[in-house]
Amino acid sequence: MSDGIMSKAATMEIPISSNGDTGSLPEDDGLEQDLQQVMVSGPNLNETSIVSGGYGGTAEGIIPTGTIKGSGLHQPHPSPAVGGEEVVRGIAVEKFDIVKKWGINTYKCTKQLISERFGRGSRTVDLELETQIELLRETKRKYECVLQLARAFTNHFYSLVQTQHALGDAFADLSQKSPELQEEFGYNAETQKLLCKNGETLLGAVNFFVSSINTLVNKTMEDTLMTVKQYETARLEYDAYRTDLEELSMGPRDASTLCRLDAAQSQFQSHKDKYEKLRADVAIKLKFLEENKIKVMHKQLLLFHNAISAYFAGNQQQLEQTLKQFNIKLKTPGAEKPSWLEEQ
Repeated sequence: MSDGIMSKAATMEIPISSNGDTGSLPEDDGLEQDLQQVMVSGPNLNETSIVSGGYGGTAEGIIPTGTIKGSGLHQPHPSPAVGGEEVVRGIAVEKFDIVKKWGINTYKCTKQLISERFGRGSRTVDLELETQIELLRETKRKYECVLQLARAFTNHFYSLVQTQHALGDAFADLSQKSPELQEEFGYNAETQKLLCKNGETLLGAVNFFVSSINTLVNKTMEDTLMTVKQYETARLEYDAYRTDLEELSMGPRDASTLCRLDAAQSQFQSHKDKYEKLRADVAIKLKFLEENKIKVMHKQLLLFHNAISAYFAGNQQQLEQTLKQFNIKLKTPGAEKPSWLEEQ
C-alpha cells in the first residue's frame, strides 16, 4: 500500500487469517451485534434543508402569510401549485440522496466487517491505543463490581442501623416500665443509641464513597467509552473505504474507472481525516481519565479506610474527624431520609 493511501506512523494494517473452520466461530454473536450497530445509525431525514436560492429567492425574502393578509399585495405570477411541486420534488431528491449515501456507506462497512471476521481482509490497528482501550474496559468492569459490593454493604449496614435504632427504643421503653431492671435497660438503650449515631456517620462516609465511584464509572468512564465507540466506527469506515480504493486502484484505467477512482480517493481522505481526529480525541481522553481516576480513587480509598477503621475501633472522635477532613456533611436530624442517604 502506497504512502498516499495511508500513513503508518502510529498505525499498522494487519491481515486477519482464518483457520478454515468457519462453521462454528465463537465470534458469531459479536458479529451480529456489530452488524446491528452498523445498521442502527440510519440517515436523519428530519435535518433535510431546502436551498431556496434555486427556487426563486433567498430564505430571508420569505414573508409569513399573516403579514400579507389584507395588505393589498398581489403576486405577479400566481402559480403556487407549480412552485410547491418543485419544492416538494427538491426535498424528495435530497432525502433520496441521503438514504442512498447511507445505504452505500452501510454496505461498505458491513462488507468490511464480515471480511475482517472471516479472515479475508485487513484492519488498521493502533496497538498502543487499543491496549489502553481494553484496559479501560477491564478497569470499568472491576470498578462496577466494587460499586455493586459497596452498595450492598450500604444497604445491609443501613438495615443494621435501623435495627439498632428500634432496639434502643425498645430498651428505653422497658427501662421506664421495669423499675427492677431500669438501670440495665437504660445503659443498653444508651449503647444502642450511640451505635446508631456512629452507624449513621459511617453510612454518610460510605455513601459519599459510593456516589463518587458511581460518577467515575457511569459518567467519566462512560463518556470516554462513547468517544471510543465513535472512534471504532470511524476505523471501520476508514478501512472500508481504504479497501474500496485499493480494489479500484488494481483495476483497469479507463475513463469510467478513473472518475470512480477520483471519487473513491476523495471519500477515503475524508474518512481518514475523521478517523485520525477521533483517534487523537480518544488518546487525549484516556490520558485525562487516567489522571482523574488516580486522583479520585486516592481520596475515596483513604476515606473508606479511615471511616471503616474508626467505626469498628469504636473511635467516635476519629470517625467524625474523617467526615470533616473530606467535607462530608450529614443531613440534619428529623429529615425525611436518613442522614447518610444522598441522591445518586
